[in-house]
Amino acid sequence: MIAMRQQHGFTLIELMVAVAVVAILSAIALPSYSAYIFRSKIPAGLDGLATYQARMEQGYQDTGSYGTAASCAATIPAIANFTLACTLSSAGQGFTANIIGTGPLVGVAYSVDQDGKRMTLTHPRGTPTQSCWSIRGGTCDS
Repeated sequence: MIAMRQQHGFTLIELMVAVAVVAILSAIALPSYSAYIFRSKIPAGLDGLATYQARMEQGYQDTGSYGTAASCAATIPAIANFTLACTLSSAGQGFTANIIGTGPLVGVAYSVDQDGKRMTLTHPRGTPTQSCWSIRGGTCDS
């Protein structure tokens, strides 16, 4: 009798199927993960903008103006992945503060004014028609 050796391991077809399954799962998961990472960086900017609005309101309560000449009353803070800018209107009785995304957040911009009106100025997935800050694009997040 001839003794047959038992073979151990995977066939080439089995390996190719496993690689194909991993590739398909990666193609589905990677875009979702990238979008999640993108959205996770936005709240820090919105928090910085809301804090800046509160500081401007404190300055208005103290002096009766949001700033003098071309200078807003509150110091502009550094916010990760964003640049904040403030402009005065109505001889210091109004202001608009904007944050514009930099680095991985290019294409994202938000604003707030003296009335607390929040706007999504630009977003890669569209901008909502309502006055709100959106981190997902065309719809307002609550």
